[in-house]
Amino acid sequence: MRILGIDPGTLVVGYGIIEAANDELTLVGFSSLTPPACAPIPQRLAYIYKGLVEVIELYQPDEVAVESPFADKNIKSALAIGKAQAVALLAAANHSLPVTEYSPACIKSRVAGSGNASKEQIQEMVRLLLNLAEIPQPNDAADALAVAICHHSQRAFTNIISQGDLT
Repeated sequence: MRILGIDPGTLVVGYGIIEAANDELTLVGFSSLTPPACAPIPQRLAYIYKGLVEVIELYQPDEVAVESPFADKNIKSALAIGKAQAVALLAAANHSLPVTEYSPACIKSRVAGSGNASKEQIQEMVRLLLNLAEIPQPNDAADALAVAICHHSQRAFTNIISQGDLT
């Protein structure tokens, strides 16, 4: 199963692709899309959409996982991220790919065992789980890989529950 994880944003969109075979995870690729910061939002969103379409067509994922926006105090920021998230959902839908969205707390919990894990702890767990020498850079790509790992973990858990094998 090939999973594309996406960490949406209007300034930087991280993406990471993993291959999951049973309990073994393999890094396929990762990077980020950086639209021109001075461009108006519609042009940035078009840039993100085009870039994600290219990523989907290049890596041919089976499923897509996207981090959902976190709305704490900065509602304007959360709304902007929501626009980038919608573009990611559209790119996946236009390629008939199943998409699952995960909250930041769920991703932290699935990857590091705690919904309160720090960004550094998540990035170190990504490095360990993918058997990498270094933490993937840029940070947005490492975050996207965490989203993909979270999706794999959630799927594995759901499969265990559906089979009734809780031993």
